[in-house]
Amino acid sequence: MQTTVVITGATRGLGRLAALDLARKGARVVAVARDPEKAERLRAEADVEVLFADLGRLGDVRRLAREITDRHEHVDVLVNNAGLHAFTPRATPDGLPEMVAVNYLAPWLLTRELLPALRRAPAARVVTVVSEAARRHGTLRLPEDLTETVPFTARGSSAHYGRSKLLGIMFTLELARRLAGTGVTANCLNPGFNTTGLGRELRFAALLEKLLTRLSIGDPARGAALIVALAADPDFAGRTGGYYSVPGARPIRPVPPADDPELRARLWRETERLLDG
Repeated sequence: MQTTVVITGATRGLGRLAALDLARKGARVVAVARDPEKAERLRAEADVEVLFADLGRLGDVRRLAREITDRHEHVDVLVNNAGLHAFTPRATPDGLPEMVAVNYLAPWLLTRELLPALRRAPAARVVTVVSEAARRHGTLRLPEDLTETVPFTARGSSAHYGRSKLLGIMFTLELARRLAGTGVTANCLNPGFNTTGLGRELRFAALLEKLLTRLSIGDPARGAALIVALAADPDFAGRTGGYYSVPGARPIRPVPPADDPELRARLWRETERLLDG
């Protein structure tokens, strides 16, 4: 039976490479995109279904989930890949800090809304792309970090980005605990340093990407291969609650406080209260 794979951020970078590989392996790929032009280029390369959404808008995330469940009776794999590193503080239309909204709240909400479809699959997987940038997260404050937009510089943006990725790790581990015994697994991964989409808000990003590519630094194929492995490799069937990294698929220990079960549970409750309030 053909598997249905939903992947966000599928028209560029790691997401595009992973979507193409999964489609070539025979999966029915539902690619979530924001840019119609990039979506058309993806469709020209592979037989994929494209749905559009702005993951910075919670209403769009909910609509996207409804569209997916209207079109597909079950979802075998959800890959939460879309991410953003903003170098200036911005708020979403919902008034939330943009990096937290896109990197954490959107995947949290999309996953929850798709859980019925995931449970209808014979054995479903949730794969979330995080980052070892989480080790530079600064101080986590709950629930303030979920809602407060505070000033920061381009240099100071790293801690905010890392914090949003820390939240993704905590989400994955708590999700795995909550789904234990259901047949739905949850894992996350660090794709390593990649040149695709590298700091695209910086003026010199394109030049830097060309230079690093020429030096064979930051090959995105490694991170994409790890996404595909967690999404489709039989070796990962039934494995849940893991955090893996390139090179290969080596397990790594999450940075504190992601290793705190009580704090992970509190984060879940605070997120639920925010999104359902």
